[in-house]
Amino acid sequence: MAEMILDIQTIPEVILSKISTKKVKVYEENGTITLTPYSDEKPRFDHLVGMFSDGKISIDDFLAEKQIEKELEN
Repeated sequence: MAEMILDIQTIPEVILSKISTKKVKVYEENGTITLTPYSDEKPRFDHLVGMFSDGKISIDDFLAEKQIEKELEN
């Protein structure tokens, strides 16, 4: 079976409660059906910047802290 994209309204509520997007990608392989949240939105560069950040500190604050640490070491 090839991949297909479904509107979440076609999915039972029990499964729907676990999905946070408006569409899901459905894929079947060897009898196993996989539902993956799907978004039409393409990742933008500004979404990728800081993707490993926990969101608690900006890059500017991080660099300032590193500069202070460096000065204290000397």
